Amino acid sequence: MQTPYYLIDKARLLPNMEKIARLRELSGAKALLALKCFASWPVFDFMSDYMDGTTSSSLYEVKLGREKFGPTKGKETHAYSVAWADHEIDEVLNVSDKVIFNTAAQLLRFEGQSRDHTRGLRVNPGVSTSDFDLADPARPFSRLGEHTVEGIAPVADLISGFMFHNNCENDDFDRFDEMLGHIEDRFGALIKQMKWVSLGGGIHFTGDDYPLARFAERLKRFAGENEVQVYLEPGEAAITGSTTLEVSVLDTLHNGKNLAIVDSSIEAHMLDLLIYRETAKISPDTGAYDWMVCGKSCLAGDIFGEFKFEKPLQTGDRLSFQDAGGYTMVKKNWFNGVRMPAIAVRELDGSVNLVRDFDYSDFVAALG
Repeated sequence: MQTPYYLIDKARLLPNMEKIARLRELSGAKALLALKCFASWPVFDFMSDYMDGTTSSSLYEVKLGREKFGPTKGKETHAYSVAWADHEIDEVLNVSDKVIFNTAAQLLRFEGQSRDHTRGLRVNPGVSTSDFDLADPARPFSRLGEHTVEGIAPVADLISGFMFHNNCENDDFDRFDEMLGHIEDRFGALIKQMKWVSLGGGIHFTGDDYPLARFAERLKRFAGENEVQVYLEPGEAAITGSTTLEVSVLDTLHNGKNLAIVDSSIEAHMLDLLIYRETAKISPDTGAYDWMVCGKSCLAGDIFGEFKFEKPLQTGDRLSFQDAGGYTMVKKNWFNGVRMPAIAVRELDGSVNLVRDFDYSDFVAALG
């Protein structure tokens, strides 16, 4: 298969799905796939056997969840956006089971239209696990949710649930427990008036060493003490380790370091790494030869990272960037007109199917 392409491996996706199913069984919580992280719908039917539905950040994501995530399996479709527009709210309501408003003002603005719909409100608890200001929902002057009891109480009788999203790559159960306690202390009286509470995503509970049983017990206790249905919104936790970006070396040179140029671009195909100044992953990253792997765009900083190899790289060598599923395909772009990676799925029997390819016509259609 011609590189570059994303390869989603169901055998590597399955352990995450099984842990999600186990958590649902132990805790009673429901799990919704966060489409802002991963929206590659060719594997939705597989994932829908283990999850309860989808959650969104826009009208298009709401529609995708409704249409593609187990449409015949009775899955839930939650609709959230930082702000709904007048021209889209009716369609949002038509294709969702729950609509979550970011502010009391938006709730009141669309109160009449949404009166017969299950409604929720996003709450900003003022604490988070993010170490990066760009991704911190509790950063100063944050627009993400209502942040005071006084701002929520007047509209509490118009909703039946809350959505808290304040975890980010949090693999520390004790930190999660501490922040959930903070949420209970600040908003407990209001939570007890609700029927459901979403605790968002960003909790790395599918990690190898995560205390899943303790996590489940905490969720079950929170649900029982407050008499609410708990939802989680895993994104990265659902697909971590499942996907690679397959590339080929196009050229090599030496300029103080050994440099290899591949037929992909971190700017166009793994943008989240560039934004957060992180390095791509290659496994195994061992050997006596150090090489900097670079993208083919004209951006000087289009660099995947520095890695170790067992032998010098040569034109035509194939490389595989690991853990390339989250926030990649949803952010890929046509910068420099670099060919967009195809999407392939490896089935459980080992066969590989090309499910989507991109060509010049897609590039043209995206620009005019």
